[in-house]
Amino acid sequence: MLKVVLVHPQIPPNTGNIARTCAATCTELHLVGPLGFEISDRYLKRAGLDYWPYVNLKFHPSAAAFQLFFESQKGRWIGFSTSGRCSYTQFQYQMDDWLLFGSETEGLPPKILATCAETVRIPMAQPEIRSLNLSVSVAIGLFEARRQLGLI
Repeated sequence: MLKVVLVHPQIPPNTGNIARTCAATCTELHLVGPLGFEISDRYLKRAGLDYWPYVNLKFHPSAAAFQLFFESQKGRWIGFSTSGRCSYTQFQYQMDDWLLFGSETEGLPPKILATCAETVRIPMAQPEIRSLNLSVSVAIGLFEARRQLGLI
């Protein structure tokens, strides 16, 4: 099944909203540290409200720890980036893809982008707007992958 990965997220409410989206879609959520907050942060919990029991959450303290974990898994890393090679709608998703998103301020680190099987972008009609909110981007990417795979 699809998985969502947040690499170094910084803003608790964004992560809480993403956790809620993942709970609603039965999608595993992987957080890769360091994080800009504590997992017990009240803002994180408040954004997810009563949905936390339904979140399949996995925490990896570092990119190296996540890489080591991933080596025992199936699938491809699909990096979402403003510099992605193609539009997220043109890409053909597979059931075991890992959708990777970087922090709100930095995006995905270059080392992680370099290891992705593919990088995709969410096109912006207004060139002065460089990106969408992280929780919006995750929802857009996840639901497009689910749509293509017949999961909605």
